[in-house]
Amino acid sequence: MKDLMGLMKQAKEMQKKMQIAQGLVADIVVAGSSGSGLVTIELAGGGNMKTLKIHPSLFGSNEQDDVEMAEDLIVAAYQDAKIKLDEATARTMKDTVGDIPLPPGMNLPL
Repeated sequence: MKDLMGLMKQAKEMQKKMQIAQGLVADIVVAGSSGSGLVTIELAGGGNMKTLKIHPSLFGSNEQDDVEMAEDLIVAAYQDAKIKLDEATARTMKDTVGDIPLPPGMNLPL
C-alpha cells in the first residue's frame, strides 16, 4: 500500500510538471526563413503560424514564376520554423519535467 501511495504522489508531481511544461511550450515563438530572408514566418507553440512576411523584391515582371517561387519559399520557411519549434519544445519539456523514471516503452508526449 505504501508503494501505491508513493506512485500516486509521483503521478501527481508528473502531472503538475507536465501542465507547467505545456504552458511554457505554448509561449514559445520561433522564426523560420528561406531565400536568404526573403520569406520569414513565425510559429507559436503547437505549430500555429503567427506571421508570414514576403519581401516585395520577390514579385517582379513575371508574376507566375514569382508566385511559384514564393509558394516554395513559404513551404521551406515553415519547415525551417517547425523544426526549430520542435527542438525548442523538446528542450522545454526536458528542462521542466526532468528525468522522470518511466516504465520501459513509455515516453512523454511531445
